[in-house]
Amino acid sequence: MDWKSSSIDGLLERALIEDKAAGDITTNLTIDSALQATGSIIARQEMVVCGLGAVPRLLEIYARLDKRAFAQRRFEVISHPEIFDGVRVHDGQVLAVIRHNARVLLSCERVILNLMQHLSGIATLTRRFVDAIEGSHAHVLDTRKTVPGLRALEKYAVQCGGGTNHRLDLASGILIKNNHISLGGGLPKVLTQALERRKKGQRVQVEARSAKELEEALKFGAEAILLDNMTPAQVKQSVDRIRKTADKQEPHRIPTEASGGIVLENIRAYAETGVDFISVGALTHSAKAADISMRIEAEIA
Repeated sequence: MDWKSSSIDGLLERALIEDKAAGDITTNLTIDSALQATGSIIARQEMVVCGLGAVPRLLEIYARLDKRAFAQRRFEVISHPEIFDGVRVHDGQVLAVIRHNARVLLSCERVILNLMQHLSGIATLTRRFVDAIEGSHAHVLDTRKTVPGLRALEKYAVQCGGGTNHRLDLASGILIKNNHISLGGGLPKVLTQALERRKKGQRVQVEARSAKELEEALKFGAEAILLDNMTPAQVKQSVDRIRKTADKQEPHRIPTEASGGIVLENIRAYAETGVDFISVGALTHSAKAADISMRIEAEIA
């Protein structure tokens, strides 16, 4: 993750502005501007870490927003070499230590924690799904069911949890779904147009919700199949049918994806069907925030 990219920089700046971190009334009235402090970011549960790179960047952006001398002072973020985004940690482990002005730490604390808790929650949940299908052929995919404005970070968190990113946005891949089919005049017309008009290298994926829709998709040249809201048994039948149409030398030349109603309790059953990918919207839209705290202590002169 490039934490200094313009898009991420803007996102982090908006987060600090939203919280009016540079105008923290309570801190400004009660804390000496010369006080130095140490902030320890601590995991309060077993989890997969994500978002450590945002910490120094948020402090740099804060200095840009608050022109006072104490905000411009040098800071230090220290973490052990074995702790980085994507690593599993235990309850009580210190993820990083920040040495900076006490006012800055207090004013940035909530934004730092909000971001790390959210991203680490996604990474932790993703790892649970990935672990559930360990040893199978399938890969866990995310979806576009993300918080508006946070997609790049949430998809990064999925990667940290061992998952694989689906298309980033509507311009990143061709996926013909049932609404395209009904509004565009039927699958033969819509699929033919997509195949003819696409740019070189773009694969055309088609959603199929039944055996009948699958047959139609294969007949008219679908290059990847999304099996939507099917049972594991139906997915297995569909995967077997798709494999029969594939070249024996390239049995996976038509990638298959299962989606819809997939949870931790049944993802293993889907993985054992032989499907290539399993997409899970819950990775980003239903992940519980990880429990992370920050202990701030004054430094003794």
